Amino acid sequence: MTSFVIKPALLRCFVRTSRFIGDHRTKKPLCSRRSYATDGDNRVPKIYTKTGDKGFSSTFTGERRPKEDHIFEALGNTDELSSAIGLAREFCLDKGHMFTYQLDKIQCILQDVGSNIATPQSSARESHIKRTKFTAQPIADMETWIDTFTAELPPLTNFILPSGGKSSAALHLARTVCRRAERSVAPIVRSGEADPDVAKFLNRLSDYLFTVARYAAMKEGNEEKIYKRPE
Repeated sequence: MTSFVIKPALLRCFVRTSRFIGDHRTKKPLCSRRSYATDGDNRVPKIYTKTGDKGFSSTFTGERRPKEDHIFEALGNTDELSSAIGLAREFCLDKGHMFTYQLDKIQCILQDVGSNIATPQSSARESHIKRTKFTAQPIADMETWIDTFTAELPPLTNFILPSGGKSSAALHLARTVCRRAERSVAPIVRSGEADPDVAKFLNRLSDYLFTVARYAAMKEGNEEKIYKRPE
C-alpha cells in the first residue's frame, strides 16, 4: 500500500497544518523526523509487510478493507499528486524559480491530507481524530499565494493549453492529477468520513497549480499555447 496507509507502530512524518505557511527561510525541517515507533525498539522495519497479499489493506483506524475501496483509491490519487508535484518541482528548481519552497510545503500537507483520508470518521477514536484533523489554514494561505501570482500575470482572455516550457507543462500535469484526487475525495467527504477542508484544499490546490504554471511560463519567457478551433 502507499505511504499514506500508516500502521500505528510505524507512524511517521505527520506535519501539522497549523504551521503550513511559515517563513520559507526557516532552518526547521518541513517534515517532522520524529519516530512514533515504540521506545527502545531499534529494529529496522522492512519495506514489505505482506499484509496486503490477499488484496486487503488497513486504514489508520485498523479497519481491513479491500484495496479497491474508495478510501485507498483516494489515497493512491493523492500519492500520485504528490509525485507529480515532486517532478514539477525538479524542473522548477533547474530554472531557479523562487516558489519551489511552496511546492515543498504542499507535498508535506498532502501527507496530512492522506492521513485524514486514511482515518474514516465512522471507525475513528478521539485519539485518531485529534491526531489527523485537517484545518482550514492551508486553504487561506493558498489563496494568498494565488492572489500574489495573479497580480503579476497578464489577464486571462483565452483558453490556455498545457504548454509554456517543461516547468509549466509539468505543473499543468500535476493540476490534472489534483482534479482527479479531488473527485475521488469528494464522496468520502460527503459521507462524513473525512474533514470537509480536505476537499476544499484540493480544490484550491488545482487553482494554485494552474496559476503557478502560467507564472513559470512568464518568468521563463516561454509562450503559452492558446486554444484555437481546428479549421
